[in-house]
Amino acid sequence: MASNQQNARLSSPKDADALAKRLRALVSETHEGAHDVVSIEVFSTEETDLLGALVADVLPDGAVVALQGTLGAGKTRFVQAVAQALGVPPEDVTSPTFVLIQEYLSGKRPVFHFDTYRLKDEDEFLELGPDEYFLAGGLTFIEWAERVQNCLPPTFFLIEIEHSGESQRTFRLSKKTTL
Repeated sequence: MASNQQNARLSSPKDADALAKRLRALVSETHEGAHDVVSIEVFSTEETDLLGALVADVLPDGAVVALQGTLGAGKTRFVQAVAQALGVPPEDVTSPTFVLIQEYLSGKRPVFHFDTYRLKDEDEFLELGPDEYFLAGGLTFIEWAERVQNCLPPTFFLIEIEHSGESQRTFRLSKKTTL
């Protein structure tokens, strides 16, 4: 099955409502293989915050999100937007680059934030006990997830972030299922 890309903007409340509907459909997909891709362009940090709020609203408990993008693409900033939408103070959300994982438990749901950039291999990731976080009922975000792809659960969400200007980003969201 071929991938179907749907483009969206967040320049008005009507755009946000339409995007929320697309994201809910993406989250509820149940078929195996290639899936729809929802592509969103944001042009400001405020639009990133809105996208984070939409994602926080539609992701189910226990969702695992693989984040991919170059250095400085906005992976941590996006996690900050999601966590903030769940009630975590934005200043509490920092990059886990050196500590490898951050836990944010003060919001409506737990948010677990991994950074695998500095890990040598998948074994180091497994030593962190990711399955415990995957099963904890919160939202788990993994930066540089391509480095530990074989350790991801059978169903996860992929968010690819492309930096295209000072505040401009393209987010491509998809759901991946392997059996």
